[in-house]
Amino acid sequence: MSAPHAIVGSDAPVHVESLGNGSPLVLLHGFALHGGLFAPVVNALAQRHRVHVVDLPGHGRSATVAPYDLPTLAVAIDDALDDVDAPLTLLGWSLGGQVALQWAHRRPERVRRLILVATTPSFVTREGWPDAMTAMTLERFGDELRTAYRLTLLRFLTLQVQGSDEGRRTLSQLRAHVFERGEPTRDALSAALALVLHADLRPLLAQIEAPALVIGGARDALVPPAATRALAAALPHATHRTIDGAAHAPFLSHPRAFIDAVQAFIDD
Repeated sequence: MSAPHAIVGSDAPVHVESLGNGSPLVLLHGFALHGGLFAPVVNALAQRHRVHVVDLPGHGRSATVAPYDLPTLAVAIDDALDDVDAPLTLLGWSLGGQVALQWAHRRPERVRRLILVATTPSFVTREGWPDAMTAMTLERFGDELRTAYRLTLLRFLTLQVQGSDEGRRTLSQLRAHVFERGEPTRDALSAALALVLHADLRPLLAQIEAPALVIGGARDALVPPAATRALAAALPHATHRTIDGAAHAPFLSHPRAFIDAVQAFIDD
């Protein structure tokens, strides 16, 4: 990858690594992780695109922001990529998908299309939204992270690939990369968890005009297929793709099928 656009301690708080040539493609990772988890697919995507791999604020090599909410995250990342010519394609995985939705809502003239991977407008169950975790489950997970971050995150990674066809190999990949950029601070982790617990983007979905591809894993236990299908149905211009045999990280467990789906959508 090229030198970062912005490194922690510089004027911008968001760490971005870029490589390749072509139309801009921004990769946004999930909760408690960092952009390095996209390593298995970055080189293939960079053959046809200028890929910008982001560490979300408070994760990896990025400083945190306040308040820690989706609008602030979207603004911070948008500012860090201010020198990147629009329009952008945003690829958001899990929490990164929520950031992408917020960004597209805020800057429709800047976001050309969305690729939403194993994401949902609400990670917890709410009235009219049954296909999600309970708030109690998520809060218990947060307590475990605060007391035993590494052990809990490794368990979390196991859950992310549980049931996938190549779960063991995928878990090995995740474990090899997960701690290479250090650990988030407890404050940053707590703020990110609170965001995951309280964010509900359903009121915004009908206003997002960007074409979208929603990718779900058929065996995803965190964001079940019913949730990704409902997300696609609520967006005005979205299609849904299920990757058979995949769980919560299809770009790791099924990289070829994932890249083919992404590229077909962008080409179309």
